[in-house]
Amino acid sequence: MTEHKRKVGDRGQVTIPKDLRDRRGIEGGDEVEFVEVNDEIIIKPPRDEERLAEGYRKRAERSRELAEGMEDASAEATGHLGDAPDWSE
Repeated sequence: MTEHKRKVGDRGQVTIPKDLRDRRGIEGGDEVEFVEVNDEIIIKPPRDEERLAEGYRKRAERSRELAEGMEDASAEATGHLGDAPDWSE
């Protein structure tokens, strides 16, 4: 576990370290949740439905790109090697 220390400003403000913001997807303007558990304060990043949906859209687009790339590679291989033999017995 990496520890980061920050000073609390006069108005109670603290800057979340950039590497933590990047890893947790926290951007300027996002709301975070503060939860008190025993003697600790936990800061929870946003998990709204639109952010999750955007992540799924990006993943689906990447999958489509990979599938298209595989089709191109398969067509190129077929062009060089011919159709695959029928392996049925």
